[in-house]
Amino acid sequence: MSTPGAVVRRILFYVFLTVVAAFWALPLMWLVFAPFDAHPGLTVKIPDFTLDNFRRLGENPYAISSLRNSILISGGTMLLVTALSALAAYALSRVRLPGRNLLLYGLLLLSSIVTGTAAMVPIFLLMFQVGLIDDRSGVALVLTGGLLPAAIFILKDFMDATPRSYEESARVFGASPLQVLRHVVLPIARPGLATIAVWSLVNAWGDFLTAYILLRDPDKSPAGVVMYTFYNEGGQANLPLISAFSLLYALPVVALYLFVNRRYGFRFHGGIKS
Repeated sequence: MSTPGAVVRRILFYVFLTVVAAFWALPLMWLVFAPFDAHPGLTVKIPDFTLDNFRRLGENPYAISSLRNSILISGGTMLLVTALSALAAYALSRVRLPGRNLLLYGLLLLSSIVTGTAAMVPIFLLMFQVGLIDDRSGVALVLTGGLLPAAIFILKDFMDATPRSYEESARVFGASPLQVLRHVVLPIARPGLATIAVWSLVNAWGDFLTAYILLRDPDKSPAGVVMYTFYNEGGQANLPLISAFSLLYALPVVALYLFVNRRYGFRFHGGIKS
C-alpha cells in the first residue's frame, strides 16, 4: 500500500508534468488558433473565426514568394549536405587515414566554435569575390559548409555499422565503389540519411542572418527575412500577418518530418547487426 508521502510525491510529479506540457503546448495552440482570429493577441483564446488574415497576407508582395525562396534554398542545402556528407562519411569509415578521428573531431569542434555570426565578415568577402552576392545558391553553399561537419560526424556512425561482408559480396560481382555505396550502404543507412536531410532542412529553413546579409533583392529573400518586415519602425508586431505567415511557415517542415518519420524513422545509431 502506498504511503501518504509517496502519494504526495506522485501528485507533485504529475503536476510538474502538466506544467511542462502546458509550457510547450500553449505556443502551439497559439500558432493554430491565432491565424483564424479576427483580432489575434498574445494570449490563447477561442478565435473569432475569419480568413481575412490570409487574404491580407496574400496581398503582401513578398510573403508567398519568400516561401518559394525558402523551399529553394533549404531544399538545395538539404540535397548538398546529404549527398556530400554521405560520400565523406563513407570515405572516413572505410579508408584508414592517419589522424582520421582527430580530423573529424577537429572539424566538428571548429564548426561549433566558429559560428556563422563570427565568420560572417570573411564569408561575405568570399561570396563577393566569387560573385555570389544576391544569389540564392551562395546562401545554400554557405549553409552547407556550416552543416557538413556535424552531418559527417553523425553519418559516419551509420557507415561504421554496415557489415563489410555485404560490400565484399557486391565487389565479387563486379560492383564499383560508387555502386557499392549506392546499392548496399545507403539503403542500410536510410534512417541516418533521413535524419540528416530533415535536420539540415530545418536549420536552413530557420536561417535569418546568412540570407539577410548575402541577399539584396527582396524578391529573393526567404521567409525568415520577410517575416522581419512584419514589424513597424517602433518594433510593434503586425500580429494578423505574423500569425498567418507563421502557420504557413511551419507547415512544410512539419509535413516533411511526419512523412520521413513514418517512412524511415529517426535514430542516431546506424546500420544493422552482422
